[in-house]
Amino acid sequence: MKRDKSKHTKSYKLIGNNIRNRRKKMKFSQEELAFRIDSARNYIGCIERGEKIPSVTILLDIANVLHCDIKDLFRNV
Repeated sequence: MKRDKSKHTKSYKLIGNNIRNRRKKMKFSQEELAFRIDSARNYIGCIERGEKIPSVTILLDIANVLHCDIKDLFRNV
C-alpha cells in the first residue's frame, strides 16, 4: 500500500517552521544547530522546509538544543 505523503506535507512544514522560529529566536544559524545535534546544515534546511521527516531522536535533540519541550515543535500542527 502506497502512502500519500501530500496529506502530511502541511504538518511537516509547520513543524519545520516551528523549528526555524525557535532557532532564530536563539540566534542560531542552521549550521550552528546542525553542529550541536551532530548533523548536516542542509538536513536542517530540509527539515525546516518540510522536505525531510526527522526521527523522534532528532526532534528530541533539536528541542534540547533550542531549550524547549518536543511538544513545542508541534504547535499548530
